[in-house]
Amino acid sequence: MQETLSVTIIQSHLHWENPIANRTLFSDKINTISGKTDLIVLPEMFTTGFSMNAKDLAERHNGETLQWMILEAKRHSSAITGSVIISEDNTFYNRLYFVFPNGDYKMYDKRHTFTLAGEDKTYSAGTKRLILDYKGFKICPLICYDLRFPVWARNTVDYDVLLYVANWPEKRIMAWDALLKARAIENMSYCIGVNRVGLDGNGYEYVGHSAVYDVLGEQISTNNLEEEFMETVVLEKKHITKNREHLQFLNDRDDFNLV
Repeated sequence: MQETLSVTIIQSHLHWENPIANRTLFSDKINTISGKTDLIVLPEMFTTGFSMNAKDLAERHNGETLQWMILEAKRHSSAITGSVIISEDNTFYNRLYFVFPNGDYKMYDKRHTFTLAGEDKTYSAGTKRLILDYKGFKICPLICYDLRFPVWARNTVDYDVLLYVANWPEKRIMAWDALLKARAIENMSYCIGVNRVGLDGNGYEYVGHSAVYDVLGEQISTNNLEEEFMETVVLEKKHITKNREHLQFLNDRDDFNLV
């Protein structure tokens, strides 16, 4: 158990529907991280971009990208997370993997598929929220459109970190900024959002705004770039404990039954 958790967020462009090029891209970026980091966060669908071409792009559950994540996690003694297009039992999923430094992993299938882009017609929605323990921090990883649904993220289990990986377009970036901050405040947890930049194969522009907020909604990451960057931010257990004990807002939360 640790009192701090160092998290490296990687905001990057993506090669459209090119898993090999994207894995190489992120390997190169990860190799440049200076110092030790506990967790590396990549965007949503980081090997392909936000594509509905699942039939041609989907990997099997134990496919090349998961094996790549396991290799990178072991090589750098760091956990790594991001989402990938997966085919399982003749069904497609937008699946987040959280790979631990020893190669073990947990997974989460995106609950809220983005109907505006037809994601619901290509990918099946997940049914279970994932809460995982890592180095003394309880983490809830979610994916992009999930950000718009506060009940799904509601902190009923005293998690410490809420984490979103995304392909969130420029035209709705104000919502991204506002909702990340709101999720931190209402759940009294750190909130991390990692988005991509650049133009995708459908002509949509992404401007990043990847950020880390503390339990009071203060942005503690320092980069506000709309271009590629990496930043390592340290999360502190005492910041969570001190503010929850003093303010006790979570004691007055409503109970929701998530099904």
